[in-house]
Amino acid sequence: MAVIEDGVGRPRRRRTPKPSEARVLQFTPAPLPERQRSGLEAPALYINRELSWLAFNERVLAQALDVDHPLLERVKFLAIVGLNLDEFFMVRVATLLRKFRAGLEDVSPDGLSTEQQLRLVRDRAVAMLNDQASCWTDTLRPLLAQEGIHFLEPAGYTPEIVDHLAKYFAAQISPVLTPLAFDPGHPFPYISNRSKNLAVAVRYGGRTRFARVKVPDVLPRFIALPPALTQGRLTFVFLEDVIRQNLAALFPGVQVKGAYLFRIVRDTDMVIQEDEADDLLETVDRGLRQLRHGALSLLQVEAGMPRRVLNVLVENFEVEEEVVVRTADRMSYSDWMELLAIHRPEIKDVPASPRFVWQEEGEAIFQRIRHRDQLVHHPFDSFAAVETFLEAAVDDPQVIAIKMTLYRIGADSPLVDLLIRAAEAGKQVAVLVELKARFDERNNIQWANRLEGAGIHVVYGLVNLKTHCKLCLVVRKETGGIRRYAHLSTGNYNAGTARVYTDIGLFTAREAIVDDVTEVFNYLTGYSNKKEYQALLVAPVNLRKSFVDLVEREAAHRRAGRPARMIFKMNAVTDPAMIRSLYQASQAGVPIDLIARGVCCLRPGVPGVSETITVRSIVGRFLEHSRIYYFENGGEPEVYVGSADLMERNLDRRVEILCPVKDPGLRDYLRGVVLDAYLRDTDRASVLGTDGRYERIRPTEGESAFNAQRHLVEWHAAQDAVGEQ
Repeated sequence: MAVIEDGVGRPRRRRTPKPSEARVLQFTPAPLPERQRSGLEAPALYINRELSWLAFNERVLAQALDVDHPLLERVKFLAIVGLNLDEFFMVRVATLLRKFRAGLEDVSPDGLSTEQQLRLVRDRAVAMLNDQASCWTDTLRPLLAQEGIHFLEPAGYTPEIVDHLAKYFAAQISPVLTPLAFDPGHPFPYISNRSKNLAVAVRYGGRTRFARVKVPDVLPRFIALPPALTQGRLTFVFLEDVIRQNLAALFPGVQVKGAYLFRIVRDTDMVIQEDEADDLLETVDRGLRQLRHGALSLLQVEAGMPRRVLNVLVENFEVEEEVVVRTADRMSYSDWMELLAIHRPEIKDVPASPRFVWQEEGEAIFQRIRHRDQLVHHPFDSFAAVETFLEAAVDDPQVIAIKMTLYRIGADSPLVDLLIRAAEAGKQVAVLVELKARFDERNNIQWANRLEGAGIHVVYGLVNLKTHCKLCLVVRKETGGIRRYAHLSTGNYNAGTARVYTDIGLFTAREAIVDDVTEVFNYLTGYSNKKEYQALLVAPVNLRKSFVDLVEREAAHRRAGRPARMIFKMNAVTDPAMIRSLYQASQAGVPIDLIARGVCCLRPGVPGVSETITVRSIVGRFLEHSRIYYFENGGEPEVYVGSADLMERNLDRRVEILCPVKDPGLRDYLRGVVLDAYLRDTDRASVLGTDGRYERIRPTEGESAFNAQRHLVEWHAAQDAVGEQ
């Protein structure tokens, strides 16, 4: 079993700290004086956001251990856990460290100081790193071996394998490597975020010197050996082992005394000051360059690294030793996603066959939308519906303008080509490209430059707000005058994620909605202080107040004896004011079902506070990403879909929309098919207890497990079959 040591042992001799570094992370257990809060603000009524996120990642890791998933899909979940943990350290842990290092005293809604949160988060995250390593070493690796997929450690190399890998190293790896010395004539090299590196100790000039060799990300982490060397078995070796085995070739005539693997995770949270952003594109570009040197939030080293070598890293990275984690196993499990390329369909999920919703082409698509709202539910419905809608707009001579928001576009988006085609055809095209989309900033800058080069009106977003809403507006000249068609979505305009994320898209020509979409684009591209919208709930303008009004209306229905119920499906619930509003509705007796995939700071089942609230999380084959808000409304149900979660950032610091679903048939589908399926799930659902812990739901004795995602795949397939008949 893999073991991770918490910390690095005895304290080192510190240099004189700079003023900004004077505080050393102690993670002392001294309790914070109770914050003077009572009633629905009492800390005991809130679950810590960071610990709730880690609990979500534990539910993802549980999928890697679940025997009901095909084996390579379990490996995929292991890789996702690695990706998630890296992002957690890059953003959430980094934010806490930034506050602590700056001496900012902050208390979370659950009553914890920044220092207390850091201690608890670190302990839990280190345990999860340990569990992740154990999942690979003790479970998945042996199971893969049973399936004929082997991973060889250096101790098992035969002389023939050693010779083969030496030749492979010289031909395929060595040309990519650049050993960087570290001594008075060579400054400590720049180490990139999330990179894997070897700290190499050599004997040179009568002294022990140090060098760094980066394990390049451009090369595969897993190297397949020729079958002739492995008795015909599919066998991989690790890239870092091959490099370490052949280091002498990089340091000819020099004694290599040891090489020790380490990796770092940096703070990647970009903060843009409004008064400094004269040119947003230039500001984001400059911010990305600065983030390359962000403070470390994790320094992960292998267990065998000597203290002297570790001291070199700690001193030169200028980090507190509490950000150091020793591991006796592999690092950077996000690389395990490479293994999904192995062609073994019998140990993968059966590929989904999404339904294609349009039978029409060209102008007929607009006629269908004009006749009735259309809804697509990805990945059960194909993302081609969005591409076909936009293609119809590009090719239709009656379409005179197209407006669109782009948040996470993807590496190879056909939508960008369509927008360029529209501009070349003489249509008015305006696109908002959100440059501040985290981890997609560089990609979005490149897309923005390409679109702008094609003559498209490109807006980079608002300085102090992220534009997170997903909107497309098509303006068409028709016999009766100008008519507009809109697509509003819960997910990004990204064909890749639409195959693995569950998202809702609504096509509509309803006048009130397209009027509001037009106003949102005016807000994004020009100057607008519009405070009221006819149909849409828009953040940060009216969404927060309007949503609270809807919750309070439901409580009023309950008190008056009318039908009342709320079912919310979203990614996260963290906003304290929204949580208090839900507590008040629960106190009025309103049944509330929350389907929150990730973080939930609301504590359900508290007597007199949240007795009528249930919280469940679905983690399965597809990433649950759609947001659906259902209100019983006294027997006249209302349903909203959109891009906003119940989080402070979505309500106050982003441009978001929630759109009402007016068509009764579509409302019935969202309530009676989608939400009902998630509430019935006994296969991938976990329920949050009052104690803050999640427990997997199991079917009752004699019943089969009900999988909501599988049910939705089958439901759409059945509808497709009916349509073909």
